[in-house]
Amino acid sequence: MTGSLDAVAVSPGRYELGEGPIWDAERQRLLWVDILAGKVFAGRLDPFTVTDTWEFPGLATAVAVAAGGELLVAERETLTRVDPDGSRTELARVLPAGGGSRLNDGAVDPAGRFVVGSMATDGRTGEEVLVRFENGGLTTLDDDLTLSNGLAWTADGSGLFSIDSVARLIRRRDYPDGERHDLFAVEAGLPDGMCLDSDGNLWIAVHGAGRVECRSPGGTLFGVIEVGAPQPTSVAFAGPGLDVLVITTATEGMSATDLAAHPDSGRVFTASVGATGLPTPYWNPSL
Repeated sequence: MTGSLDAVAVSPGRYELGEGPIWDAERQRLLWVDILAGKVFAGRLDPFTVTDTWEFPGLATAVAVAAGGELLVAERETLTRVDPDGSRTELARVLPAGGGSRLNDGAVDPAGRFVVGSMATDGRTGEEVLVRFENGGLTTLDDDLTLSNGLAWTADGSGLFSIDSVARLIRRRDYPDGERHDLFAVEAGLPDGMCLDSDGNLWIAVHGAGRVECRSPGGTLFGVIEVGAPQPTSVAFAGPGLDVLVITTATEGMSATDLAAHPDSGRVFTASVGATGLPTPYWNPSL
């Protein structure tokens, strides 16, 4: 896309920290989380309807889904499997209990493995991790991040884009084991969640700037989606044709004055941007 478009608020409800939208093509549904409420949601896009809710005692920072419908949920420090019958199993402790960090954004890589990062809750910087859950254990990809955020893979799976929000950096590495390098910085606002389209362009939610930016992997700005909320958190292409851009937003930390000025804050937005996304890989519980 080129130029500027406006997103439309579609969810009737508002979320304190809406995050992590993904499209489950098998069941034609959208999944997302409200991190601070400890809730995972599933719903329809047209019309926007919440069909299922799962609650967790604490935080629910990211969700992935398997082809069979099993969910993988990142809680504060652990990963939990939720089976279609509702039973739950803790799969891994990613972070030490009470260690001053929590899990944050996560996504499934093209091989079906879950990758998730962390953020500090106690003011530390430069010690956060990005890990891959595989074979029942954890492989550390990074251990020097400020705030691990958006993740997206190239269509052939050979490259991983990642965001370090406080550093404002978008990075890339050959995947699964290549060295990381910086691509470009986002100067106005904090880059948050991210996805790729089928042309290889990056769509980046810019928290604090009220917009989503479409950029080339080299950083060239192609277009902007204006969001009627100052805190966009993440993006995903959804719908049967993967041609609807879904944008989650937050109300976290906003004053009554801020909310009055931006009454759609916390809602889910959509936009038709003239681009299509890549299919969301399914989590493989056997890996």
